[in-house]
Formats: sequence, C-alpha cells, structure tokens
Amino acid sequence: MLGKDAIAQAVRDHAGDLLRGALGLGFSEADAEELVQATFAALVEAAGRFEGRSTVRTYLFGILYRKALERRRALGRELAVDPQDQVFEGRFLPGGHWARPPRGPEQEADAREAAELIASCLERLPEPQRAAFHLREVLQEDAGRTCNVLGVTDTHLRVLLFRARAKLRECLEAKWKG
Repeated sequence: MLGKDAIAQAVRDHAGDLLRGALGLGFSEADAEELVQATFAALVEAAGRFEGRSTVRTYLFGILYRKALERRRALGRELAVDPQDQVFEGRFLPGGHWARPPRGPEQEADAREAAELIASCLERLPEPQRAAFHLREVLQEDAGRTCNVLGVTDTHLRVLLFRARAKLRECLEAKWKG
C-alpha cells in the first residue's frame, strides 16, 4: 500500500525515467508526457493494491508499458511526421547559419536510407519483441526489471530478444540487398 508521501516521492524519483521510456517507445513528446501522467494517475488509483512485491519503479514501468499498448491500439500505429517548417527551422541558428552543416548528398542519402530501413524493420517486430528490445538494448534496463515490466520469465525474455535481433538482422539484410 502506498501513501500520499510515497506517491509524491515516486513522482519525484521516476518521472524523468518514465518520460525517457515513453519517448524510447516511439511516442512524440506530447504523447509521452500524457502517458507518464496516465501512469501516475493509475498509480494513485491502484495505490491501495500495491503489495510491495516489486519496486515502485518496476511497478510504474509495468503500468507505463500497459498504457503504451492501450495508446498504440487507440492510435492504430500512426506515425507522427514533423511539419516541414519545424524541420527547416531546426536546421538553422537564429542568425541564419547552419546548426549543423549538411553532409554531402551521398552521405545524406545513405544515412536516410539506413534510418528508414531500421525504423521500418523495428515497426515490423511484434510489440512484445519491440518492447523487450527497446528496454534491454536502448534503455539498457537489467534483465530482472525488464522481465517485471513485460511480465515474462527470464527465459521468455531471452527468447524475445533472440527473435527480435534475428528478425531485425534478417529484415535489414533483405532490405539492404533490395
């Protein structure tokens, strides 16, 4: 059972980690902030049911993961695209100079192609594999926490990661040759 003080402490301690986790799951900043708020709202509602069998952080990431699944189902996997004006403004400093000088046309084309291939292959992964891969490889969460968040055993986590890596490699190889 979590009291008012414990919930306030959880917000202070874990809001940043949850936001980074939501961003890492591919949500826009606004959607990620909403997910974090929904996570804390669910924590307040479920505070009386918290039994302390896991850490508060693990409990929160479990809620976040489930809220993210709900949000993805609701959005139907829409990809957010930045408006052209924002992209243009982001490339220049206020004085009109390049924020980062552009790469040559070949490097730019190669980098874009590689990024599109990776994003495309990641989107094709089933949600459990994508989430396991993201938590372990991108956020570098330890196996125990990842298992708790996803609600799987250590063996199942290894299977999810193996399959995710194999599918990514297979997809990238097939697309790169094509």
